[in-house]
Amino acid sequence: MPEARKPVIAVVGASKCSRKLREMAALVGKYVAENGGVIVCGGMGGIMEGASRGAREAGGTTIGILPTDNKEDANEYVEYVIPTGFGQARNVMVVRSADAVVAFPGKFGTLSEMALALQAKIPVVSVSAWKLGDEIKHVDDPLEAAELAMKLATEKE
Repeated sequence: MPEARKPVIAVVGASKCSRKLREMAALVGKYVAENGGVIVCGGMGGIMEGASRGAREAGGTTIGILPTDNKEDANEYVEYVIPTGFGQARNVMVVRSADAVVAFPGKFGTLSEMALALQAKIPVVSVSAWKLGDEIKHVDDPLEAAELAMKLATEKE
Protein backbone atom coordinates (compact mmCIF):
# COMPACT_ATOMS: atom_id res chain seq x y z
CA MET A 1 0.00 0.00 0.00
CA PRO A 2 1.45 3.44 -0.90
CA GLU A 3 2.40 5.85 1.84
CA ALA A 4 -0.16 8.58 2.54
CA ARG A 5 0.46 11.93 0.88
CA LYS A 6 1.80 14.73 3.03
CA PRO A 7 -0.55 17.64 3.70
CA VAL A 8 0.30 20.70 1.63
CA ILE A 9 -0.07 24.10 3.27
CA ALA A 10 -0.04 27.26 1.15
CA VAL A 11 1.39 30.33 2.85
CA VAL A 12 0.33 33.59 1.22
CA GLY A 13 1.01 37.23 2.00
CA ALA A 14 3.01 40.29 1.06
CA SER A 15 6.17 39.96 -1.00
CA LYS A 16 7.58 42.88 0.99
CA CYS A 17 6.93 42.88 4.71
CA SER A 18 8.41 43.63 8.10
CA ARG A 19 11.00 41.38 9.70
CA LYS A 20 8.40 40.50 12.36
CA LEU A 21 5.92 39.20 9.77
CA ARG A 22 8.68 37.30 7.93
CA GLU A 23 9.64 35.61 11.21
CA MET A 24 6.00 34.77 11.92
CA ALA A 25 5.79 33.13 8.49
CA ALA A 26 9.00 31.22 9.28
CA LEU A 27 7.33 29.80 12.40
CA VAL A 28 4.48 28.52 10.24
CA GLY A 29 6.90 26.92 7.79
CA LYS A 30 8.86 25.32 10.61
CA TYR A 31 5.76 23.91 12.30
CA VAL A 32 4.39 22.49 9.05
CA ALA A 33 7.72 20.83 8.21
CA GLU A 34 8.19 19.42 11.71
CA ASN A 35 4.73 17.92 11.56
CA GLY A 36 5.05 16.19 8.20
CA GLY A 37 3.64 18.84 5.87
CA VAL A 38 4.86 20.58 2.73
CA ILE A 39 4.93 24.34 2.14
CA VAL A 40 3.73 25.77 -1.18
CA CYS A 41 3.91 29.47 -1.90
CA GLY A 42 4.52 32.00 -4.64
CA GLY A 43 8.25 31.49 -4.24
CA MET A 44 9.26 35.13 -4.01
CA GLY A 45 10.25 37.34 -1.04
CA GLY A 46 8.61 38.55 2.16
CA ILE A 47 6.08 36.17 3.67
CA MET A 48 6.89 33.53 1.04
CA GLU A 49 10.60 33.66 1.83
CA GLY A 50 9.93 33.46 5.56
CA ALA A 51 7.71 30.39 5.26
CA SER A 52 10.16 28.70 2.90
CA ARG A 53 13.10 29.41 5.20
CA GLY A 54 11.31 28.08 8.27
CA ALA A 55 10.37 24.87 6.48
CA ARG A 56 13.79 24.26 4.93
CA GLU A 57 15.65 24.93 8.18
CA ALA A 58 13.41 22.30 9.79
CA GLY A 59 14.26 19.80 7.04
CA GLY A 60 10.97 20.22 5.18
CA THR A 61 9.93 20.44 1.56
CA THR A 62 9.15 23.75 -0.14
CA ILE A 63 7.51 24.43 -3.49
CA GLY A 64 7.51 27.84 -5.13
CA ILE A 65 5.10 28.57 -7.98
CA LEU A 66 6.58 31.71 -9.52
CA PRO A 67 4.75 34.46 -11.39
CA THR A 68 7.79 34.80 -13.67
CA ASP A 69 9.30 32.41 -16.16
CA ASN A 70 12.77 32.49 -14.57
CA LYS A 71 13.75 29.90 -11.94
CA GLU A 72 16.43 32.28 -10.63
CA ASP A 73 13.70 34.61 -9.33
CA ALA A 74 12.78 32.17 -6.55
CA ASN A 75 13.95 32.85 -3.03
CA GLU A 76 16.91 30.72 -1.94
CA TYR A 77 14.80 28.48 0.31
CA VAL A 78 12.52 27.10 -2.39
CA GLU A 79 13.46 23.51 -3.13
CA TYR A 80 11.12 22.86 -6.06
CA VAL A 81 10.77 25.89 -8.35
CA ILE A 82 7.90 26.05 -10.84
CA PRO A 83 8.30 29.10 -13.09
CA THR A 84 5.01 29.90 -14.82
CA GLY A 85 5.28 33.25 -16.58
CA PHE A 86 1.60 33.66 -15.61
CA GLY A 87 1.93 36.69 -13.31
CA GLN A 88 -0.83 36.85 -10.72
CA ALA A 89 -2.69 34.03 -12.50
CA ARG A 90 -0.26 31.70 -10.75
CA ASN A 91 -2.23 32.41 -7.57
CA VAL A 92 -4.77 29.83 -8.72
CA MET A 93 -2.04 27.19 -8.89
CA VAL A 94 -0.67 28.06 -5.44
CA VAL A 95 -4.08 27.77 -3.81
CA ARG A 96 -5.32 24.73 -5.74
CA SER A 97 -2.11 22.86 -4.82
CA ALA A 98 -2.92 23.23 -1.12
CA ASP A 99 -4.99 21.34 1.40
CA ALA A 100 -5.22 24.49 3.55
CA VAL A 101 -4.06 28.11 3.31
CA VAL A 102 -2.40 30.32 5.92
CA ALA A 103 -2.81 33.97 4.95
CA PHE A 104 -0.71 36.83 6.29
CA PRO A 105 -1.27 40.53 5.58
CA GLY A 106 -0.83 41.43 1.94
CA LYS A 107 -2.42 43.36 -0.87
CA PHE A 108 -4.76 42.29 -3.65
CA GLY A 109 -2.72 39.21 -4.61
CA THR A 110 -3.25 37.87 -1.09
CA LEU A 111 -6.91 38.83 -1.24
CA SER A 112 -7.29 36.93 -4.52
CA GLU A 113 -5.62 33.83 -3.06
CA MET A 114 -7.92 33.87 -0.06
CA ALA A 115 -10.99 34.30 -2.26
CA LEU A 116 -9.85 31.52 -4.62
CA ALA A 117 -9.38 29.20 -1.66
CA LEU A 118 -12.85 29.99 -0.32
CA GLN A 119 -14.39 29.36 -3.75
CA ALA A 120 -12.60 25.98 -3.92
CA LYS A 121 -13.67 25.12 -0.35
CA ILE A 122 -10.04 25.00 0.79
CA PRO A 123 -9.77 26.02 4.47
CA VAL A 124 -8.22 29.42 5.15
CA VAL A 125 -6.56 30.51 8.40
CA SER A 126 -5.85 34.22 8.62
CA VAL A 127 -3.02 35.66 10.70
CA SER A 128 -4.22 39.28 10.79
CA ALA A 129 -4.95 39.25 7.04
CA TRP A 130 -8.10 40.31 5.19
CA LYS A 131 -11.36 39.71 7.03
CA LEU A 132 -13.65 38.07 4.47
CA GLY A 133 -16.28 36.26 6.46
CA ASP A 134 -17.09 33.49 8.86
CA GLU A 135 -15.56 30.76 6.67
CA ILE A 136 -12.08 32.04 7.58
CA LYS A 137 -10.52 31.16 10.91
CA HIS A 138 -8.91 34.31 12.34
CA VAL A 139 -5.97 33.99 14.73
CA ASP A 140 -3.14 36.24 15.89
CA ASP A 141 -0.54 33.59 16.70
CA PRO A 142 1.39 31.98 13.79
CA LEU A 143 1.86 28.67 15.62
CA GLU A 144 -1.86 28.48 16.29
CA ALA A 145 -2.45 29.20 12.60
CA ALA A 146 -0.03 26.46 11.51
CA GLU A 147 -1.52 23.92 13.89
CA LEU A 148 -5.05 24.74 12.81
CA ALA A 149 -4.12 24.63 9.09
CA MET A 150 -2.52 21.20 9.51
CA LYS A 151 -5.58 19.96 11.37
CA LEU A 152 -7.96 21.28 8.72
CA ALA A 153 -5.79 19.90 5.91
CA THR A 154 -5.71 16.41 7.34
CA GLU A 155 -9.40 16.36 8.32
CA LYS A 156 -10.55 16.84 4.74
CA GLU A 157 -8.52 13.94 3.37
